[in-house]
Amino acid sequence: MEYKLNSSSSIPIIHVPTKISNSPPPSSSPPISQSQSPTSCAPPSPPPPVVVSPCAACKILRRRCVEKCVLAPYFPPTDPLKFTIAHRVFGASNIIKFLQELPENQRADAVSSMVYEANARIRDPVYGCAGAICQLQKQVSELQAQLAKAQAELVNMHCQQTNLVALICMEMSTSNTHQSSSHQEQHHMMMIQPQNNNNNNNHVDMSCFIDDNNLASAWEPLWT
Repeated sequence: MEYKLNSSSSIPIIHVPTKISNSPPPSSSPPISQSQSPTSCAPPSPPPPVVVSPCAACKILRRRCVEKCVLAPYFPPTDPLKFTIAHRVFGASNIIKFLQELPENQRADAVSSMVYEANARIRDPVYGCAGAICQLQKQVSELQAQLAKAQAELVNMHCQQTNLVALICMEMSTSNTHQSSSHQEQHHMMMIQPQNNNNNNNHVDMSCFIDDNNLASAWEPLWT
């Protein structure tokens, strides 16, 4: 380091020597290891759910919606009624506690269940969703009874159709039997009729011949 004094000024001028290195500038991209191939890369992770801040829950609760808000993915600001109904029955603290205890793949179903149960509880404060379940079970029982009745009627109609077909077949066989018997009788009568004609031709009418006794009785009035 050298210090030089200028005659025109009393302020010292400091010359700092610089060292020039011959090493190449560092590259912006990290080096690729030999064990890692460019083709074998991990599958891309699914994109996180799009969260519009602030969410409906934080807006209703009048608090700041943080980046990792538990309620934000399930209560969007476009549907504030969803959180209003669930918050009215369960409360915000209980909803947050339920969601934190569940894995992320089950939280959406849990929110849907809570909203459905809250709606049922608002409609029926006494029975809640149990009343809706009982009503649905009653409808299922009625539909099962109607189905069993329809199946019984179908079996009855099938039996009636089978009996009708059997009766028709029986009548057809009976009519065929009568027709064959009538044909046989006609054939028999046709066979008997020529024999009667022959007997009539062989029979001699003896009425034209008068007995001797009858002849004498016939001539008696003529002699008297």
